[in-house]
Amino acid sequence: MRFTMHTMLLLSILGLFGCFKGVRSAGEQATAAAPTVAFHALSAQDIHGAPFPFEQLKGRKVMVVNTASECGYTPQYKQLQELHEAYGEKGLVIIGFPCNQFGGQEPGSAEQIEVFCQEKYGVTFPLMSKVDVKGSAQHPVYRWLTSKSENGVMDSAVKWNFHKYLMDEQGRLVMSLESGVSPLDERVLAWLDGR
Repeated sequence: MRFTMHTMLLLSILGLFGCFKGVRSAGEQATAAAPTVAFHALSAQDIHGAPFPFEQLKGRKVMVVNTASECGYTPQYKQLQELHEAYGEKGLVIIGFPCNQFGGQEPGSAEQIEVFCQEKYGVTFPLMSKVDVKGSAQHPVYRWLTSKSENGVMDSAVKWNFHKYLMDEQGRLVMSLESGVSPLDERVLAWLDGR
């Protein structure tokens, strides 16, 4: 399904006026169950098609974000890179998952995506191969992120590009941040700083 320019403009305006700005944290959930799948048991393929096992993330805080190169939120790449530069040495890993499911806003090849991210925003954090974040072909990482039966914390839905998920050093889902929430939001920084 292709979106018209009118629809895309409307969605961008909604984002500017506060839509897509929800934040859900694990603390808001009534009860947390043990996850049926460990976050660190998951894996993906990086943008070059090489395996990216999540076991290498043990002991690190992680932000997973679905990305797109032609979205109104695409400038968040700059903020993600700033966060990576400020907190990467302190243990934060940001993982970008390109996705073309929202308005066809990530139509490029892996090479095109990587070049765009590096040239336009200086991205040096890990980018994965393009995935589906919802639907019947949903990537296992996103199935874990969005399903309480797998993550033990909360159900959620990725509603647009640049939805962010935060995991702690033990691989527990801590927070879900909708697209309009900046990667540099005070809640993110407080979590990273242990406040």
